[in-house]
Formats: sequence, C-alpha cells, structure tokens
Amino acid sequence: MTPQSSRRRLLQATASAAAITLLPIRTVQATPELLAAALRETFGDTEIRRGRVKLDIALIAEDGTIVPTTITVDSPMTETDHVKEIHLFAERNPLPRVAAFHLGPHNGRAQVSTRIRLAEAQRVIAVARMNDGTLWSDEMQVEVSLTACGG
Repeated sequence: MTPQSSRRRLLQATASAAAITLLPIRTVQATPELLAAALRETFGDTEIRRGRVKLDIALIAEDGTIVPTTITVDSPMTETDHVKEIHLFAERNPLPRVAAFHLGPHNGRAQVSTRIRLAEAQRVIAVARMNDGTLWSDEMQVEVSLTACGG
C-alpha cells in the first residue's frame, strides 16, 4: 500500500463518516394508525373478538421500563381446541408489536408472562389466535408514571 492510497482511504472514510453524521435522524412517531397497521399485518382482515383472553397488567405502571404482564386464554389446550399464538401490542410504543408467543396443546396451559416497556400512557392489547383460526382479545388502558422507549 502506497502512502497516497492510505491517504485516499483515510479521506474517503472521513467523508463517509461526515456524510452519515449530517443525515437527519428520523424518530418513529407512535400512532394509533401504526397499531392498526401492525394488527392488519399480523392478522389480515380476520375479525378480532373480545373475550377468552385476560390481560393482567397494572392500570398504573410506576416505571414504564419494566411492566409485568400476564396473558391467560380460556382454552382446554387439547388437540381440538388450543391456542396457537398470543400477541401483545402497545398502541403508543415506537414499535407497536411488543411480543409474540407460540403455543400448542403440549403447553398444557394457555398462559404467558413477561415484562414489557411502555413509552407512555397507552392502550395495551393482547390477541390470541386459536387453532380454528379465530382471534380473541383483551385490552387495558395503562397509565405510566416514568416512561420508557425514549418517550
């Protein structure tokens, strides 16, 4: 490598770094429309009915960085009647899809627990897809004292 080619590479790298630094940073604005789009992408036009799902989450989350959440679905978890998937969405998070769990009759119990991050006060929705293709849901409005996700 000649000194001239080393200098040229250094100048190219510096120019690239400067160009990247000058690019505008675009933040994702969470909207109910983003949630609707995420639901449509995940479930298509299938009707989402209320019932069979119980979302257990605090109505007031003291800290949005760790919000304990449990989702239980009324299902015998047999070969003929079981939960295939449980999805969790948060309306005002920059990315509304929060979690997805895949289950089957071997799970024995249709219940999942996790901790989620919430950017601000918002609606949280749990949707279960059953083996017959039906969708069931529950939702809660959660107030957040200390926000997460850059909110």
